[in-house]
Amino acid sequence: MIMERTYFEHAKKILALGLPLAGSQLAQFAVHMTDVIMMGWYGLDELAALVLASGFWFILFILFAGFAFAVMPLVATAAGRGDSTTVRRATRMAIWLSLISGVVIYPIFGFSDDILVMLGQEPHIAAQARPYLAVAGIEMFPALIVAVFRSYFSALERTRVVLFAVVGAVLLNAGLNYILIFGNFGAPELGVLGSAIASLIVSICMMIVLALYAAKATPENDLFRNPFNPDWAMFSTVFRMGVPIGLTSLAEVGLFNAAALMMGWIGTETLAAHGIVLQLTAIVFMAQIGLSQAGTIRAGNAMGRGDEADLRKGARVVVVMSLVMAGLASLLFILVPDFLIGLFIAPNEPARDQVLAIGGTLIILAAAQQFSDGGQVVALSLLRGLHDTAVPMWLASFSYWVLGLPAAYIFGFVLNWGATGVWMGFVFGLTAAWVSMSYRFWKYKSHISRGAGAA
Repeated sequence: MIMERTYFEHAKKILALGLPLAGSQLAQFAVHMTDVIMMGWYGLDELAALVLASGFWFILFILFAGFAFAVMPLVATAAGRGDSTTVRRATRMAIWLSLISGVVIYPIFGFSDDILVMLGQEPHIAAQARPYLAVAGIEMFPALIVAVFRSYFSALERTRVVLFAVVGAVLLNAGLNYILIFGNFGAPELGVLGSAIASLIVSICMMIVLALYAAKATPENDLFRNPFNPDWAMFSTVFRMGVPIGLTSLAEVGLFNAAALMMGWIGTETLAAHGIVLQLTAIVFMAQIGLSQAGTIRAGNAMGRGDEADLRKGARVVVVMSLVMAGLASLLFILVPDFLIGLFIAPNEPARDQVLAIGGTLIILAAAQQFSDGGQVVALSLLRGLHDTAVPMWLASFSYWVLGLPAAYIFGFVLNWGATGVWMGFVFGLTAAWVSMSYRFWKYKSHISRGAGAA
């Protein structure tokens, strides 16, 4: 029997899901920030090597984590119709694909320093990045499996365990970094390599803890029964959903990296201001991701129950919440820009006033960007909840790379609007993604919600 929920009930449910998911995203962001801060205390060359190496690792991770992210809508839909067999099949095949991905990726890390030098990086920095990536290549295996478990628990609306696991990872990572980077408590001083070893240990611990919790807390899904049995039909489903998800994430990450490259063409102070404003927007974006994942789960669950009215109401609530969050962030950016940017700049920095001036302009554009960035990730996540990943991939890629990136170059360098022009192009691409994917969701929702959506 389908029970119709009120908008208030939807809001309570989405907040109960979204707040822990947003917290886990922010905590995951804190893991990276801890690495950067501690390595910055250790040395500038080592910090540069860490930033370079972690960026190299993350691009590969985000591409192949698409299989893990595909678990969320598949499991949410199966759970909505009480189908524990499909829950087990989807999760098991995502683990298979994650392990296969790790094997495919690993040889790349053996040539990492050569690849980085080919991309124009300083040889001595690339050489310091190589030992980090040799260990990080091994970490890819547990990290991808952890991503599968995080999607699994989120889809089952067990979001608190995800939050607790990531917060624990922040604390463990900070402690291990302190010991292994600096050589405290009698440990060897390993610098960049120490940070990589810390990350590997943290990922292995998270994988073990989440696997044990899955076995104990969700015995009805019997997740580890016959783990080596192939299930080629589900393997194909996860693969067909996961590849577009990974490519979509890669397209967005690539847009951010291309924008940073353009800022570097303008000048060091411009690049610094751009980086600071991006850090501020990233904090808000982490919260938007948590909210959007709640939308994926609720949409997938409603799809599994065949409850289109519930799906429509839940989507409206998520969209309104995203707009409210964007509005509050924009207001903060507009009211206290110098205070926010100044948090990232030392008081005695000679270029402080110049960075504040550039950043003060960019943060106004970032205020506008909050709506488009939040809107596009929510629309994308709602479509994923309906198992629609292929067309959104093309819409996102077109918006980012065919519209947004050329617009950023034209505004910034052809029209000579500089950093402001680059950000205008940036916002233009994100807005195009927001409009096109929102249109697809609301126009095709009825058709897709009956289970005929593109995978």
